[in-house]
Amino acid sequence: MRYPAHEKLEIIRLVEGSHQPIKRTLELLGIPRSTFYVWYNCYLEGGVEALEDRVSRPAKVWNRIPDEIRSQIIEMALDEPDLSPRELAVRFTDTKGYFVSEASVYRLLKAQDLITSPAYVVIKAADEFKDKTTKPNQQWQTDFTYFKIIGWGWFYLSTVLDDYSRYIIAWKLCSTMKAKDVTDTLQLALDVSGCEQPKILHRPRLLSDNGSSYISTDLAEWLEEKRMKHRSGTSSITTIIIAITRA
Repeated sequence: MRYPAHEKLEIIRLVEGSHQPIKRTLELLGIPRSTFYVWYNCYLEGGVEALEDRVSRPAKVWNRIPDEIRSQIIEMALDEPDLSPRELAVRFTDTKGYFVSEASVYRLLKAQDLITSPAYVVIKAADEFKDKTTKPNQQWQTDFTYFKIIGWGWFYLSTVLDDYSRYIIAWKLCSTMKAKDVTDTLQLALDVSGCEQPKILHRPRLLSDNGSSYISTDLAEWLEEKRMKHRSGTSSITTIIIAITRA
C-alpha cells in the first residue's frame, strides 16, 4: 500500500508521540519497522518533501499555490519566525481564509532557505517514565488537540490527564492556546481532584511539551503560586497527544 507524504508524516508524528515502544506502536498501525525507518531517514535528511513518492517523469502541477498566496505565506513567515511550518499553515488558513497544508508551507519555506532541518528525533527510551507514578495525582500531563470546524474555524482542546490512572481529569475547549487557557484547565483539575484542600500537602507535578503557552512566564508564575512543579520538553518526557486521545 502506498501512502502519500502527509500520511507518512502523520505516522511519524504518531510514533514520536506514542507513550508505547516504537515496535508496539508500529504493530498497532500495521507499518513494518523497515518501512518506517526508510521514511524516517528520508524525513530527517530532506524534510516533508523527501517523503513524496518519486515519479519517473515530471508531473503536471495542478494544485500549485498561486504566486500571490506564496508571497503572503513568506511574508507571514518573516514576520513570525518562531512559527513552525505546521503552526504557520494553521495561522495562515485561519487568518487568510485560504487553506494551505503543512507540507506545502514546508516546501515553500525550504525553497526560500527559511527553514532548518527537522527538530523531531526518535530515540530509544524505556517503556515507562524513569520516575514511575504509584498513585493518582502525583503527576499530570497536559496538551492541546487541534480541531478544524468548518464554518467556525480552529478550536483547541486543552486537557489534563492523570499519569497513573490515565483518566482525563479536566478539559476545556478554547479558541486560543494561551497560558490563560492552560491555567483555567489546570484550575478545573485542581477543583475536581481536591488537590487544593488544606489537608493535601502534595501537589501534582505537571508535564508538557515546549509549546509557547507552556513555557510562558504567566504559567510559571501561576504554577509557583499553586506550588506545582513543572517539567517540559526534556528527552525523558514523551509527547502525550496520543495518550490523551486514547484515554
